Amino acid sequence: MSKLTKNQKIVAGKVEAGKAYTLKEASSLVKEITTTKFDASVDIDVRLGVDPRKANQMVRGVVSLPNGTGKTVRVLCLCTPDKEEAAKAAGADYVGLDEYIEKIKGGWTDIDVIITMPAIMGKIGALGRVLGPRGLMPNPKSGTVTMDVEKAIKEVKQGKIDFKVDKTGIVHASIGKVSFAPDQIFGNAKEFISTIIKLKPSSSKGTYVKSIYLSSTMSQGIKIDPKSIEEA
Repeated sequence: MSKLTKNQKIVAGKVEAGKAYTLKEASSLVKEITTTKFDASVDIDVRLGVDPRKANQMVRGVVSLPNGTGKTVRVLCLCTPDKEEAAKAAGADYVGLDEYIEKIKGGWTDIDVIITMPAIMGKIGALGRVLGPRGLMPNPKSGTVTMDVEKAIKEVKQGKIDFKVDKTGIVHASIGKVSFAPDQIFGNAKEFISTIIKLKPSSSKGTYVKSIYLSSTMSQGIKIDPKSIEEA
C-alpha cells in the first residue's frame, strides 16, 4: 500500500466515510480538502434513476449559474455579416462565418462554445465529425442556435452551461472554482441540482436523484444528502 503524502494526511480525516453531508457543509468542506497549487475546478456528479437509452428518459438542459463558472469561456459566433458588430460587442472572442468554417475543417477547435443562427446550420452540418466528439456542435436545445446571438453570447460569458445525462445515468458538470466563497459554490450547486430536479421525465419511476457528489480537481468526492437541497 502506498504511503499518504503530507497533504493527503491533512485531509484524510476531514471526510467521514459513508456520511452524507448537507450541500452547505459540502460547499465549505470541498475547499478544505483541496490541496492543489492551482485554482481547481469544483465538480458535481448527480446520478439519476433514468435509462438514458430511452428517448423519453433523456435528461438534458441549460442552467445559468448565479456566480459564473470562474472560467474564461472562448466563444465563436458564426453569423451573417449584419450580426457581426453586435456579436463582437456582446463579447464573442471570434466572429465570422466562412473563414472559420474552413479553419474548423482544418482541425481548429481552440474554442469552448459555438453560437450560430438557424439559417447557418446547413453550412455547419458538414462540421459534425470535428465538432461532435468535442461537444462543440451548436444545438437549439442548449440555446446556441438562435436569432438573438447577442443574448446567447452574454449568457454564456456570464455562466450559462448546458448539461446532458451520460450513458451511465450520471450528469457531470464543473460549477465553479475552489477560490469561490462557500456561499458561491453552494449557490451554483443548488441552482444546478434544482434545474435537474425540474427536468424529471414523467416516465422515470422510483427514486429520481439517487446520489450527489461534490469534489474538486484531484480531491475525493463528498457525498451529499439529496434532502438537504429541498431544505436549503
